[in-house]
Amino acid sequence: MATALGLGALQLNGGLTYVFDAPSGFTTQLIIISVLTVAYLISAATGVDKGILILSLINMVIALCLMLFVLFAGPTVFLVETFTKTIGTYLGNIVPMSFQTPVFEANGAWAEGWTLFYWAWWVSWAPFVGTFIARISKGRTIKEFVLGVIFAPTILSFIWFTIFGGTAIYLDLFEGGNIAETAATDLPTALFDTLSSLPLGAVVSIVAIVLVSIFFVTSADSATFVLGSMSTDGSENPAPAVKLTWGLIIALFASVLLYAGGLNALQTATITAAVPFSIVMMCICVSLMKSLRAEFDETPAEPSGPETSEAAEEAPVGGASQPTAAAPRRGK
Repeated sequence: MATALGLGALQLNGGLTYVFDAPSGFTTQLIIISVLTVAYLISAATGVDKGILILSLINMVIALCLMLFVLFAGPTVFLVETFTKTIGTYLGNIVPMSFQTPVFEANGAWAEGWTLFYWAWWVSWAPFVGTFIARISKGRTIKEFVLGVIFAPTILSFIWFTIFGGTAIYLDLFEGGNIAETAATDLPTALFDTLSSLPLGAVVSIVAIVLVSIFFVTSADSATFVLGSMSTDGSENPAPAVKLTWGLIIALFASVLLYAGGLNALQTATITAAVPFSIVMMCICVSLMKSLRAEFDETPAEPSGPETSEAAEEAPVGGASQPTAAAPRRGK
């Protein structure tokens, strides 16, 4: 979470510098972290059903509006074709890329610097994200949980990356843009460089700054809530003082990592935290399978067979012999 907050500070600093010519550096990033910290502490203190819920809904509405605006204000036909092509490319490469290592390459910087970083990042987020989603999904079936947590966000991510990434690619290929060069030299500015090329670019960039801010606030308030729960024997409503403590620790870690080395320090910290927990995740997978198998074994079998059917037919209901609900259904 500290890594995410640090990356958010870099992104927001880039946006404020691009739009409002604000100074860029550690001091500005420290101010941004302080403001975000106050915001997510207030949100976390109000609980899941108030601050976190309201901010999350606002966040999704703004994100949807921004995504639709870029889709229709940008190269719409190109984006639709890109979505089709890239889905096919993704499905065709997911297996070989999942096993990719730089064994036959002189320089494995791409695999080490990006793919593994993102994989490790998701692993490092797994403990509190999984706990928080379980907290708000109580009462759902496993099927509903999988559809809502895995497939729906994945499809939405496909659409999101296609629209924003595809717009940037289009600008570079056909409009003489330098988005790729900007991303290589000043990554946080690339998003705003892309948005400024669209109609109402300045307004849309401000909306993007607000959106990024709320994104990180909602992530951090969820993290403080879960960390508070974990450190109070699984309490569903940890005390405000506990959440305040964890929120300040997250902000402190993010500030120290930014001061120590910026993005490189953040990436190193994420991978370092993720490696040992990947072993824990494997154990959790085994534990989940054992738990589901035990639950299945304890589930009473539904009555079936000719004896049950005859008994059901003979049971009087309202003075008449009729099949009851216990009778087996044909073709089950």
